[in-house]
Amino acid sequence: MDQPWREHLVDEGDGTMRIRAHGSMKTDARLITDADHMLRHADDRGPEQLINTASMPGIVGEAWAMADWHYGYGFPIGGVVATDADYGELGGAISPGGVGFDINCGVRFMALEATLEDIPNLKKLAGRLAGRIPAGGSGKGGIDIKPNDLQDILLRGAEATADLGYGYHEDLPFLESKGTLGTDEASLSQRALERGMRSLGTLGSGNHFLELQTVGRVVDEKTAAAWGLYEDQIVAMIHSGSRGLGHQVCTDHVRKLESTYKQQNGQWHNEDWDYTLPDRQLAAAPVHSKAGQSYLDAMNAAANFAFANRAVLADRLRTVLRLEMGVDGEARTLYDVAHNIAKMEDHVIHGQHCNCVVHRKGATRAFGGDHPDIAAQFANTGQPVIVPGDMGTGSWIMAGALEGNNRAFGSSCHGAGRALSRTQAKKTLDGKKLKKTLEEKGVRVHASTPNVLSEEAPDAYKDVDEVIRLTAKAGLARPVARMNPLAVIKG
Repeated sequence: MDQPWREHLVDEGDGTMRIRAHGSMKTDARLITDADHMLRHADDRGPEQLINTASMPGIVGEAWAMADWHYGYGFPIGGVVATDADYGELGGAISPGGVGFDINCGVRFMALEATLEDIPNLKKLAGRLAGRIPAGGSGKGGIDIKPNDLQDILLRGAEATADLGYGYHEDLPFLESKGTLGTDEASLSQRALERGMRSLGTLGSGNHFLELQTVGRVVDEKTAAAWGLYEDQIVAMIHSGSRGLGHQVCTDHVRKLESTYKQQNGQWHNEDWDYTLPDRQLAAAPVHSKAGQSYLDAMNAAANFAFANRAVLADRLRTVLRLEMGVDGEARTLYDVAHNIAKMEDHVIHGQHCNCVVHRKGATRAFGGDHPDIAAQFANTGQPVIVPGDMGTGSWIMAGALEGNNRAFGSSCHGAGRALSRTQAKKTLDGKKLKKTLEEKGVRVHASTPNVLSEEAPDAYKDVDEVIRLTAKAGLARPVARMNPLAVIKG
């Protein structure tokens, strides 16, 4: 950078701050924030990464950072960047770093027609969930599938698992893109396939979780009623992704693409496409090039695996709920939303139609009810936007606009966002003490991996209520209901 980025920062007064284009930036960058939020945000690495993304070949509009932004690989977590698919001869850039290693990490939100009084024994229910929901980094405990089952899942996502008897076909309209992204070949490395064979139906580690919650506060009665939500109701969130398969897909394509970039005058240059980038971790290919299409197809296949994975986890959750609660344990899917994804979408940018490659890394769609990709049941409410918080504070469900898409390519935040790195959290937070404190508050906690409670402690995250306030202030989505944690299963 020729000058510190804060010298180019302008408060727009509308819930956003603009970093005016400078240096190699092709567009301005926008952060969902205000003066108070910025004062508490000391780590400049995330905004610096956002500035770097504004140099992506073919970028359109502005580079966005949602209110939960923090430092990531290449792109910041919370980054939303779109490129023009019709830019140049081969289209604008698509970057694995703009999606991340956990392809289609996402959240399924499920609702029961029950309240806390309908749970006979919460401690027993939480213990049985911990026993039936495989969690941790190993991938052990996945359902048994054959190689041809895996290939079908890579091609058809959640529909394929429903055909195998995991999940309901009637869930499909309630999943983003109906739980399937288009693939031509689903050609993945043997290592990626091996990792996928054993991990379908597993939660994973880190920030992945299954959480039983109660609806603590409804703030949009009309939308909540349309979605069948009410105060004190039991709901569940399942947060997981494509597991080792998706990580391997990203690793394979990142290694291949980064090897084609050479350092040149302090930048990274690819001779084949004449791409110059400020950070090698942004390594990208034109979306219509052979490399770009290969990544897009493999990413879609991994995303399909993630939709299928959450479908199997939902099936396992339903089984436990029925065993422990009988008919009161029947859970319906309200919505399943993806983050960590790149999608081909139509948008209007500065009055002009654009066929865009929209990267959402730690961000979700928040489409309006009139969008053609939104199912009919959300036409009068806008798309549900699921925003997990932390296991000690709470989570939210929001809604997209009633009509049209917001200015950030129809995007919203995806969670609270980290305030401390995992290393910092492990050094400063006591996981055992946290578990005791939460259980004294009535929150049952089961964790499979040592240190995960320290890494994922509430103090390691931003204030989710603040993130929701900023998101609403910027007009990206509107709050519907706030959930309180009840039982937490962590990897």
